Amino acid sequence: MNEQAESPLKFPCKFPIKAMGKSDCGLDTIVVEIVRKHAPDLGEGAVYNRDSSKGNYTSVTVVVNATSREQLDAIYQDLVDCESVIMAI
Repeated sequence: MNEQAESPLKFPCKFPIKAMGKSDCGLDTIVVEIVRKHAPDLGEGAVYNRDSSKGNYTSVTVVVNATSREQLDAIYQDLVDCESVIMAI
């Protein structure tokens, strides 16, 4: 079996990345800094925030212009390595 299976994604493509964490840690700034290391061309309106119903948690969605599977893997790895990020999807 081929271990390097072809990705169903066709690059480049717009790809949303969502990270969740506590609301009181400036998560949006942290996530944007991490993503921008790998995708420096973030455009206007590429970042969306949403607070939980009680305001304890927030989710940050960043839409990147993904150029490769390796780029996406690196972004996700940096996000999950960050203490402020509870989950990245």
